[in-house]
Amino acid sequence: MRRYAATLGVALVFMLAGCGSTAGAPVVAIRSSPSTESATPSPLHTPVRVVEQIVQTEPVAFERVSVDDPSRPRGSSAVTTPGVAGVRSKTFEVTRVDGVETSRTLVKDEVTTAPVTEVTAVGTYVAPPPEPEPDVAQAGSGCDPNYADGCVPIASDVDCAGGSGNGPAYFSGTARVVGRDVYGLDRDGDGIACE
Repeated sequence: MRRYAATLGVALVFMLAGCGSTAGAPVVAIRSSPSTESATPSPLHTPVRVVEQIVQTEPVAFERVSVDDPSRPRGSSAVTTPGVAGVRSKTFEVTRVDGVETSRTLVKDEVTTAPVTEVTAVGTYVAPPPEPEPDVAQAGSGCDPNYADGCVPIASDVDCAGGSGNGPAYFSGTARVVGRDVYGLDRDGDGIACE
């Protein structure tokens, strides 16, 4: 009769008893070495780590300023320099492990293209009032049309009567300057001649 015994897969013992032999035959024990068969271990996974720099850009807003322009009529305006947005560049150091981003660090932040300021010219010019039309009636009467409310004679030069001028013509009284003060009779510039 054969009996088979195994102890935890380490030792295998065969016992033979009475198989074609006389009673009392010796017992034969056979030990086998431990089994080396096992599942093939999978290789260890080594993460792939990639570090790179990327640059992201964003616009920089431009400013707007207004300047007075005496060559333009008051109330008018025009853009003389169009505004242009600038560019800001941000450089990041990005780390990825197996394609998944694990960290991002800002390493540089600079304006790579400066914005252009928009300039608007605002008109400030005010035209002088038109000169009044000469008084035709006075002109025909020998009175200078640049003066009203008094007859200032037409001559090569007129001075205020009683003054220090040397003529040849003189004006007595006062007159309102309505045109150009061609004879310089309004010394104080208040619009009244010979006062």
